[in-house]
Parts: sequence; structure tokens; C-alpha cells
Amino acid sequence: MGSQALTSRYVFDTNVVVSVLVFRGESLAWLRTAWATGRVTPVVSRATTTELTSVLAYPKFALDGFERTELLADYLPFAQLVTDPVPRAPVRAVDPDDQPFVDLCVASGAQGLVTGDARLLTLAPTVPVITPGVLSERMR
Repeated sequence: MGSQALTSRYVFDTNVVVSVLVFRGESLAWLRTAWATGRVTPVVSRATTTELTSVLAYPKFALDGFERTELLADYLPFAQLVTDPVPRAPVRAVDPDDQPFVDLCVASGAQGLVTGDARLLTLAPTVPVITPGVLSERMR
């Protein structure tokens, strides 16, 4: 792998990924292109992928199995899987459901955890937590 691949690894929280995939987040459309072209490599674990799969099955999204599979196919093939078990980070998230993302970010050495969640953002600078806007600026 070249240095670009090593310096562009990020953990994306589920809300960011859902915004990109389901809502085609107009303000985040660039992110889908970034991971599809290899400018950014999403870092995932079994726990984070399981959460994404569960969220995509929420009735409010009204996605059938085929649609969910298609959405996952627009994300997971571009991701790097970190084999479980992921060690627990010394920092604790306020929401226990967010802890797998914090653990993955720390254990994988990813450049950051990309989120819009204000509670996760409070972990910075102990954990490199950034917003999608900050990532966009970094990529310019």
C-alpha cells in the first residue's frame, strides 16, 4: 500500500454512513465518491458493520433486503475490516452504543472517527474525532 492508503483511513459512525447511503446526503455526496475512488478508506469491524446492518433494517427507512444489500455494496467493498476482537479504548463514550466506534478508531490507528454526534466530538483531542466538514477540509 502507498502512503495515501495509510494516511486516509477513517472510522465513520453509522449516522454519517446512513446519511451518505440512504439519504444520498447532498452535503456528504463527496464522501461516497471519496471512498469509491480510494481517497478515503473506511475502517470497519464486525461490531460497527453489525450496527450499520441493523440500522438499515429500521422500518422508518422502508428498505427491503435487496435495497439494504445494494447500499452495503456501495460501502463495504471499499472498507478495511479490522479483525475482532477490537481492544477497548481507555476512553469511554457517553453512549455505550458509540463505544465500538471509539475502540475501533483507537485500536486501528485510523486518522479519526468521523461523526456529527456532539457527544462523540467531546472526546477530542483524546481520540481524533472530527466532523465530516473537517474531513472535507483535510482532503482539499
